[in-house]
Amino acid sequence: MKKYAYIGCLGFIAVITTEFGVIGILPQIAEHYKISIDKAGYLLSAFALVIALTGPFMTLLTSGIDRKKIMTIAVFMFLLTGIISSFSPPFWLLMIVRILPAFLQPVYIATALSVAISGADESRKNGLMSIVFNGVAIAMVTTVPFATWIAGLWSWEYSFIIQSVVSCIALITIYFLLPAMPVKEKKSYGSQIKILAQPSFILSTLANFFMITAWFSTYSYFAEYLGKGKGMNPSMISYMLLLFGVIGIIANWIAGKMLNKNVTRTMAFFLSGTLLIPILLYLSDGNLWATVGVIGVWGFLYSPSFLNASSYMISSAPNALEFANSLATSFGNLGVTLGTTIGGWIIITKGVEYTPWIGFVFGILAFLMILMRSIFEKRNQQISTCHN
Repeated sequence: MKKYAYIGCLGFIAVITTEFGVIGILPQIAEHYKISIDKAGYLLSAFALVIALTGPFMTLLTSGIDRKKIMTIAVFMFLLTGIISSFSPPFWLLMIVRILPAFLQPVYIATALSVAISGADESRKNGLMSIVFNGVAIAMVTTVPFATWIAGLWSWEYSFIIQSVVSCIALITIYFLLPAMPVKEKKSYGSQIKILAQPSFILSTLANFFMITAWFSTYSYFAEYLGKGKGMNPSMISYMLLLFGVIGIIANWIAGKMLNKNVTRTMAFFLSGTLLIPILLYLSDGNLWATVGVIGVWGFLYSPSFLNASSYMISSAPNALEFANSLATSFGNLGVTLGTTIGGWIIITKGVEYTPWIGFVFGILAFLMILMRSIFEKRNQQISTCHN
């Protein structure tokens, strides 16, 4: 039902506001606690690492619990930790309350997607998933920059207050509008874990990992690249972020429609951006309007990446939807970590203008994984046809 998808989207906005809302206030946090910026950055990297390491296990452990209860508990945890963070506790406590909701983030995402497509026809499932994933693009355009702007007006604690308000709205909506959804038939852990031995799923996971690594090698340093690589001032960069996000919302909707027709081709179409954008950024050189056009294309091809990754992985494991989704989230976060790390190293050693070419290399690796899965599945199909 669309109503469930929109409820899931609202919770997703709260989740993403909490995860990425801290990016814009790291300098203020570092100054407040008298620590270096890289230590303040642990608030982001630790969050992503917890998701990557625990997501699939937490999803398995909670797979038999009423879905409404899981979504309510997860968003309540985001609300509670946001409130505590807004009181500027000691840094060690801020780290703990920052990490706690990360354990439940992939659980929320997997459950929200499962709820959104429950009872839907196959032809509608990817469209409903795109509604949920639009929460990412919406948050990046609205609540994340708004929380950063408020923190700039007053202090960094107000950013967490904004995050708490968004979580509170999502919590109330889930509690009152989502019906109880007990799991009718709990799948055994073994039946879900066995997808880890399926070559199609392994190749899909690697395609996801390489794709997210490719995108985030540059996107993590979006402002740095546009500032030093393209000579844009902070005001212009904020407009580019807005353009990027608005186009991303449209792209998610279009991707949802495309996925309903062919998952693999849609994945490949948007993945082509990892090869195309570095070339276009290079050709745009110092031309402002050409760069603006490239950023528009970049936002369109990048934004559905998490939706495409989940759909692509689920297509290889349709009987373990929640577990497959949690793995998509985990490996996506590993991709974010690797892309950000390599991108930072390249900036220090070579220069920021070289970061898009990292995405080019990892984009090729992702395409190779897609090609290998297609070859494997065709071969299996031919073998089964011969046996019949």
